[in-house]
This record gives sequence, structure tokens and C-alpha cells, in this order.
Amino acid sequence: MDRKINFSKYQGAGNDFVLIDNRDGIFDRKDNALVKKICDRRFGIGADGLMLVQYTENSDFEMIYYNADGNEGTMCGNGGRCIVAFARDLGLINNETVFLAADGLHDAKINENQVDLGMIDVTQIKRDGDAYVLNTGSPHYVALVNDLAQKNVFQDGADIRNNETYKREGINVNFIQKESTGYFVRTFERGVEDETLACGTGATAAAMAIAVDEGRYGDLEIPIRVLGGQLFIQFNRDNEHFTQVRLKGPAEFVFKGIL
Repeated sequence: MDRKINFSKYQGAGNDFVLIDNRDGIFDRKDNALVKKICDRRFGIGADGLMLVQYTENSDFEMIYYNADGNEGTMCGNGGRCIVAFARDLGLINNETVFLAADGLHDAKINENQVDLGMIDVTQIKRDGDAYVLNTGSPHYVALVNDLAQKNVFQDGADIRNNETYKREGINVNFIQKESTGYFVRTFERGVEDETLACGTGATAAAMAIAVDEGRYGDLEIPIRVLGGQLFIQFNRDNEHFTQVRLKGPAEFVFKGIL
């Protein structure tokens, strides 16, 4: 990296990201080592992931997402909400957008710091013992547990993510517990290889697993509390088809600087 690059830091329910406007191609998309260094919390800026805003012809912009390990990743729901806020702050969009991500086109609306993000349809949920396995833009393992506040999510999540079934591709591991006002979810994220304060695609997967586990159909809104805040998941469930999927929650600017 020979030139100085402007960056911004955003967070969505505690899931934090470095964002770079790369429509001019100044950032080398293949420099995975640099991405990893930037995301390092001791030797870099520190983040759960890094995103680039890229130029694309058929939508407002393209979202390129990297995990904290430096590798290009799949869809990130909280990242998607943060990049919408970033695009608004750049003047690329007003309060509505359609953008391209790894799993296709997404629409979104933004009102101050709240972003309502459209997610992909889900048409298949598998079982792994008592757990649910599904892909909401990224692959997720979802298990209902008790005493979630005391659970060792780092160790238990890593064990599942690295077992014989999932170690090749990796999987995000979510644990759910019902509470009086909704559901509490904690997530171990592949690529970060640690528990994060929030995971948007994980919260979406958890809400769908809840609907299946409780036999709920039709138009649903399920509140999901994560360590970093509150998210709301909406969808329509018809048999095992989940459509009109929305992820709602905060996306906030933290600071900006120069690399």
C-alpha cells in the first residue's frame, strides 16, 4: 500500500467493521495480509471484519466483505447494515438502496441510525441432532440451550466449528435461550474465530430456528437480544420456506482516519 487511504469505523450492535470507499480501486483486494493486520486489535485498527464499497453497474454499489482473518467472506448481516450507513454518509444513497453482496442483491432502508435490511430467502433447514443447520447468506449451526449467560461460547463454539462435519468449510455457531421479552443469542463466528457481540446472519438463522422449533407460521417478527444490543428479525414462514426476510437494528459511525 503506497498511498494513504481514508477509512471509517462503524458498529452494528457491537459488531464492528472498518469500511473503505474503494470505487477508485486504490485498495488492493488481494492483499489479505493487510486486511488481517488492519483488523488486528493490537497491531491494527481492530475490527470483526473489513468491507470495501466497490463500483458496480446494476446497483448502487457492491459490498466486498473480509473476515478478520484476512480472507474474503460470505454475507454479513450487521456488516450489510453498516455499509448502508457508510454509503449514506458518503452521499452515495439517500434513505433507500439496492446493493450487491456475495449472496446477491439486497435492498435496505435507513432512518437515522436504524437500518432495515432485506436478506435472502431460505428454503432448507437441516438437523444435526437437536440443533438446526441453515444458510442465511452464511452457514449457521443453531442450538437451544439453558444458562446461556454462563456458557463458554468460545470453547463450545470452536469445538463445533472445528469438528469433522464442519471443519473444512467452517460454520458459525449460535446458542439461543428464551427470555421474557424475546430471545438471547450468542455467536461464535468463523473467520473471527471468537465470540462476537452480534451476528446479523446468525440472529436471522436463530429466529428461523425458533419458528421451526415452536411450530410458528405466517408473518412473524422475532426480537433477538445479542451481547451488543437489540435486533429484530421479520419473515414469512410457509412450510420450510422463509421469505420477505428483514434484519433490523442499529448501524452507527464510530470514528474515521487515514491508513
